[in-house]
Amino acid sequence: MAENRSTRLVWRDDLIMTGYSANGHTVPLDAAPYAGGHEAGFRPMDLMLTSLAGCTGMDVISILRKKRQEFTALEITVEGKRQDEHPKVYTEIRVHFTITGANVDPVAVERAIELSRDKYCAAAATLRHTATLHYDYEIITAEPESPLAEEAR
Repeated sequence: MAENRSTRLVWRDDLIMTGYSANGHTVPLDAAPYAGGHEAGFRPMDLMLTSLAGCTGMDVISILRKKRQEFTALEITVEGKRQDEHPKVYTEIRVHFTITGANVDPVAVERAIELSRDKYCAAAATLRHTATLHYDYEIITAEPESPLAEEAR
């Protein structure tokens, strides 16, 4: 059975709005000053990039954990290029992962990103209808924390 989702958006002032998730979380939205906004929240199209980052990030974290990778940090940067004419859809999106940890296997990272990109991430599946998606990553090697450091806390 298909999963139905909902959200609610309430206008505050000018172009300032607040989005409410079904589970009670909020996100402020606004527009750029040139469009009549005040920069008081996410621009809707930027929020789409954040959604892609969150969706693929959750996939990659889950897959790397299943592969028993020792990562201590993960950061995702997403940049999008939009067409000039309306509706100004994204035409190209770059997703960059920075993964920090000891003994992180590049093959495991590549496979996790591939599975998210091609199979699991609904945001990527939605955006690929208008945009070409590019993914890359870097691994920053960090020394494993010693058991003595944990005991000292």
